[in-house]
Amino acid sequence: MPVRSADATWEGGLRGGNGTMRMASGAYEGRYSFGSRFEEGAGTNPEELIAAAHAGCFSMALSGNLERAGYTPERVSTTARVHINRGESGFRIERIDLETEAVVPGIDDATFQEAAEKAKKGCPVSQALGAVEQITLNARLAG
Repeated sequence: MPVRSADATWEGGLRGGNGTMRMASGAYEGRYSFGSRFEEGAGTNPEELIAAAHAGCFSMALSGNLERAGYTPERVSTTARVHINRGESGFRIERIDLETEAVVPGIDDATFQEAAEKAKKGCPVSQALGAVEQITLNARLAG
């Protein structure tokens, strides 16, 4: 299996500095700063990239689970919301909320919910984020 990589460069102090993150594939490069991470400033941040990775991984895992159960999904759309908070020992990601909507002809809700829960627990990004206290899931069928 391939090894994926990205790099980041930070220049300056924590509050006044800024940085750039880039994926080795060239698919993304963006600026980040204290303001884009802990306030509402322009740019991206590591948590936003974690959210993108989790949403993408979960959507693929759910699609695979549905196919293995004999259903062909037309569409799986997922949003991940990563909550970072400051605690006594510093900043930490406390919760990730996954919200997914799928169009899956012929499936009943119970079977869909089972496949979604299995994807939440089994996708590689969910597993990598095992230290996050809570990962919630709101899964619904559309169409």
